Amino acid sequence: MAKSVCIIGGGPSGLVAAKTLLHDAPANSFKVTIFEAQSRIGGLWPTAKNDGDGLVHPLMATNQSKHTVQFSDLAWHDSVPEFPRAWQVGQYLERYLDVYGGADIRLGHKVAKAELQDGGTWKVQTESSKGSETELFDYLLVATGFFGKPTWPDYIPREADVPIIHSSKYRDFKSLLGTSGRRGSKILVVGGQMSGIETAATVATHLSSAIHAPGEKIFEEPEKYSIHHIIHRPSWVFPLFTSPKPTASAPPFLPCDLPSYNLANRPQPLMNSQGHISVDTARVLNSIYESVLGTNQSDFSAEAKVDGDFLDEQPFVAMSSHYMDFVRSGLIKISRGKMSSISGNVATLSPTDEQISDIAAVILATGFDPSPSLSFLPKSVLDTISHSPSNPNLPVALAFHGTHHPSLPTLGFVGLYRSPYWGVMEMQARFVAHMWTTSSPSSVLQQALADDDSIARTLALRADPRTSQFPMGDYAFLMQEFARALDIPIGPFGSTPPLANGKAMDILTPARYAYPEVQSDRAQEEAAKSLRATHSTAVAGLCHARFVAGAVFRSLLGEWRLERDLISKLPSHPSGRFVGTARFLLREGTADGRPHSHGAKSELGLGLEYLYVEDGTFTARDNPAMSFRATRRYVWRYDEEKDRLSVWFAQTDDPSRADYLFHEVEFLVPADEEAMAAADGTGAAIDAKMVEKEKKRGWLARASHLCIDDLYDVNYEFNFNAVNLKEWKLAYSVKGPKKDYTISGVYRR
Repeated sequence: MAKSVCIIGGGPSGLVAAKTLLHDAPANSFKVTIFEAQSRIGGLWPTAKNDGDGLVHPLMATNQSKHTVQFSDLAWHDSVPEFPRAWQVGQYLERYLDVYGGADIRLGHKVAKAELQDGGTWKVQTESSKGSETELFDYLLVATGFFGKPTWPDYIPREADVPIIHSSKYRDFKSLLGTSGRRGSKILVVGGQMSGIETAATVATHLSSAIHAPGEKIFEEPEKYSIHHIIHRPSWVFPLFTSPKPTASAPPFLPCDLPSYNLANRPQPLMNSQGHISVDTARVLNSIYESVLGTNQSDFSAEAKVDGDFLDEQPFVAMSSHYMDFVRSGLIKISRGKMSSISGNVATLSPTDEQISDIAAVILATGFDPSPSLSFLPKSVLDTISHSPSNPNLPVALAFHGTHHPSLPTLGFVGLYRSPYWGVMEMQARFVAHMWTTSSPSSVLQQALADDDSIARTLALRADPRTSQFPMGDYAFLMQEFARALDIPIGPFGSTPPLANGKAMDILTPARYAYPEVQSDRAQEEAAKSLRATHSTAVAGLCHARFVAGAVFRSLLGEWRLERDLISKLPSHPSGRFVGTARFLLREGTADGRPHSHGAKSELGLGLEYLYVEDGTFTARDNPAMSFRATRRYVWRYDEEKDRLSVWFAQTDDPSRADYLFHEVEFLVPADEEAMAAADGTGAAIDAKMVEKEKKRGWLARASHLCIDDLYDVNYEFNFNAVNLKEWKLAYSVKGPKKDYTISGVYRR
């Protein structure tokens, strides 16, 4: 007879647990009921663009790519971008449920109490619009996650003279300001780790767009506002696309998690790199992060710099495409310290007693308290699993990487893990299902359980001042350990061109841990499809110019020094030199001038774009007295779906708006990459000397534009320092009945 299982939580962990129990365990082993307090499945992840009531903004992009944000047995649609929006993750979960259904899902049912009965069964009391109900289950599986409720520090009042919200409730700048007649000019973001950096960057993007968007302003005087970010210590801030070859002059780009989870870079078998971080380990990790970024971040801000004593401390990382360049531009200002109080519109920081006045609003990026996610468990059970509300990063001490406690054989946990968690929670679900269906564990599993020190390790880390940012475990290591215990072999990734160390990429993804012994043909087909998508993405980034347009677009934000020479062959157009600045001002995409082929009908909306503003002085070469101010404007756009960078003329009567397309930028594959392609039969062989010469050049690109009778041939060279543009060149020749000149300019920070 099937055993009854109560799963608490209908988010990713609850759904994958139900799927595993119903589809991967022996037939008719379990009857599964999921209780979900919300009116929809998905947990944190909204399932529609307008679903803004949860803890995650529906338009937020994931900070890991779809190759990591996935289950092994359901591939993403090819049309979904590399970093899906939150609502797309919710729809992925809806599709997952459609494919792997069978559970009795009760939405709008909050579990109020779960009592352990004699014999190990669970009496579960739920509350819904129908009232209170109680049922008995053979097993209880907790899938409620870390995000019980937003953390609100005691020193911050709930009501104040200025609006104060938690970062999980931020949606847009105008609603942040509220309806209060009192106005300051500074937006305070409190909290320097991942959510603080993501929030500060999001607010800055909204503010920058409000300042530079054409037409009527959505609120008064947006240019008067600035963002002040209070951090305790600096974090390494990674863009969403990084390079597996950061020292290359034309570095290839990939979604950040693909190089991060390249198993070829780690000795086998994998050892856990998380938990206690020694000084020596900290120095190694900080050195790696600096190498990947190509900077200690001092070129953005002294307050963001990671050097000195910070190199001996365990590193903290965050993900953001635009945060560091907003810091460099001054729109985000960093203050080191801890906010200790707020009075009126003045905040005080400790330990310096620095005061920040003229505050307009405060956003608390202070994390979450997981304790409410466990409040239904009785005290005796909470005591057994060493529940500690004062340790939100390690709230409970569970065996075998957060799955169970030996004293409670009918209680399981899935998803109580921070860091890249999709693959891990799928493995946790497999482990729990295996434990509940196996009367005599294999010798391998018995040894894994005997060697497991997860409980003791967790308790020790709670008091360890050198605990890592994500202490529960190293993602790749955990995948390895679960696979070993369950005898799940890792599948091959496929060949890729070698990196600088001579090794091919061996990228970890959940799809490599398909479970052929128990999974259906459909599940295995989905895993194969998903793995092919990841492999083709890696090859596209390594062998072609995929993602370079996006890396260039991201890194343009802010101000550049510009020097340009104009050489004319016609006396009607004087030769000379321009010296000035070029500013790339970020804003939400506008529809001006766009045909449908340029994102006007995109499911992702219009994305982001730059208003390009150039200003300086032109001096004639043969007549230095002929000197005058010159300015011009363009709109630069990036189409995320097509990975395409384009430049548009500005309207003459409203230079803040795009008029029509100037050109699309075509990136050229570097010669050494072409030689790799030639060796694979996809291109012609290239002379060795040419290859060596081309290795020293940055990313080259070209474009062409016919303007009535005038032909513009455009050439670019983008020189990166790891992930960031350090210098780029723009040259074009113009030929027509009345024009014959060349322009070459250099842009430097």
